[in-house]
Amino acid sequence: MTAASGAPTVKCLVWDLDDTLWDGVVLEGDDPEPFPAALETLAELDRRGILHAAAGRGERSVTGRHLTERGLAEWFCAVRVGWGAKSASVRRIAKALNIGLDTIAFVDNDPVERAEVASELPMVRCYRAAEVGQLPELAEFRPEHITAEATGRRRLYQTEWQRHEAEEEFTEGREAFLDSLGLVMEVRPATEEDLSRASELTVRTHQLNSTGLTYGIDELRRLSASPDHQVLLARLRDRFGDYGIIGLSVNELIGRDSVLRLMLMSCRVASRGAGSVLLHHLIRRALADGRRPVAHFTPTEANRNLLVTMRFAGYATTAGEQDRLVLAVDPRRPQGKAPGHTRVIVGAERPARETTQEARPR
Repeated sequence: MTAASGAPTVKCLVWDLDDTLWDGVVLEGDDPEPFPAALETLAELDRRGILHAAAGRGERSVTGRHLTERGLAEWFCAVRVGWGAKSASVRRIAKALNIGLDTIAFVDNDPVERAEVASELPMVRCYRAAEVGQLPELAEFRPEHITAEATGRRRLYQTEWQRHEAEEEFTEGREAFLDSLGLVMEVRPATEEDLSRASELTVRTHQLNSTGLTYGIDELRRLSASPDHQVLLARLRDRFGDYGIIGLSVNELIGRDSVLRLMLMSCRVASRGAGSVLLHHLIRRALADGRRPVAHFTPTEANRNLLVTMRFAGYATTAGEQDRLVLAVDPRRPQGKAPGHTRVIVGAERPARETTQEARPR
């Protein structure tokens, strides 16, 4: 069993299939039943918001048919079946789900397959098939919060796969595809019911996280009630369905500055330009209140793209404090243009006055 001390919580467990998920080999003419312990682990990890994917050997059509006939297909967000290296399948799964390899775990009955994955992808945690029933008890499979979004995360990623397939079939270019989605972002103050999800976001999100700060529920509750702070959540939807709560910002009001202490966005929506949409909204909100938009930023290997997004939104470096940058928007300079493919609304219904362009579904 791979040690996981200090490693992030697992976001996706990638399963080998033959002799790991089920008892037998499909291509040898078997009609194998899933191991009871595997079924229990599938259900329990899914309840916690941990995704499942498969990297098996064989023919995709045959394996896919067996997954469906056994009622197992619905558990998986991505399935890769073929004869190539398992590490390549794991890498493609991480890319398709847009999550870091250090949040992937892999389980296989074959020690050679585990060794190959461990050698090529040392950040991926590998486990023996015999350990499947014990995985839910391990710390790396126990997220701090189990929210409504967590229990429905599998369906969100399955819907995202539908979007992925639709984009592959779309022939008019990426911007036209984004415009066709009819994206709507709702930005509103966090409520008591939101605090678990907000705290979960600070723990789970690394790629689009401005400072890496984490907030517990009690701290978020205190900040939400403070007149000197603004805790906002962003929710996204499109013609395929609801992405759920995907963004969080924490601003502190200091003098005439609105200081962005933390802005993060779920990696699931990175390809939708959602981070840029939220940043432009926060800038316009601060300027409308007569405040200078300021942001603190802690550079990491994972959040470089967010810094680029912030610079395009109008933030420029004004100072450096040890490992932290201080950025600010000059109210006297022309502001960058927000992405036009997303409509922003404030609260439950009222459209934001600062919206620049509404998406036009096609």
